[in-house]
Amino acid sequence: MYSLKRTIALVGMMGAGKSSVGRRLAAKLGVPFRDADAEIEAAAGCTISEIFDRFGEASFRDGECRVISRLLSEPPHVLATGGGAFIDERTRGAIKSHAVSVWLRASVDLLVSRVNRRDTRPLLRSGDPREIVERLLREREPIYSEADLVLDSEEGPHSTLVERIVAALEAHGQLANA
Repeated sequence: MYSLKRTIALVGMMGAGKSSVGRRLAAKLGVPFRDADAEIEAAAGCTISEIFDRFGEASFRDGECRVISRLLSEPPHVLATGGGAFIDERTRGAIKSHAVSVWLRASVDLLVSRVNRRDTRPLLRSGDPREIVERLLREREPIYSEADLVLDSEEGPHSTLVERIVAALEAHGQLANA
């Protein structure tokens, strides 16, 4: 069992594995898992797609910042953020102040293969998913690179990435054996 000093905030592109890896990481560490997107939907009473359609992306980002700030005030846990959360300066500042950020970096091919499995990504509705993912990644990589830790998300079992995250957290003094 581990003692978590701060919340672990997983950041990165849609399809990088933040939610599925986050659930496994939380189980491994024996701490709660929180999914920011699920929390936003619960708070709003509708889906993220519906929020985008009704109110636009700027309004969504405002709500996302409020929800993530609330989650960061809770005891240490593993938090999966939405793909654009870390890009918002206010949200990034809150994460930097209250959590250890871990960028799950993934290739365009892997991201596209994963995001094409579901039709729930509002940012992918306006064109070719590959072109959109490539553009977003180009725009976001410099900001994602500000994360405290960077680990590559690759094909294969998520348990491998979980072990690599745990090792990186230990190496950076963020975990202690309880």
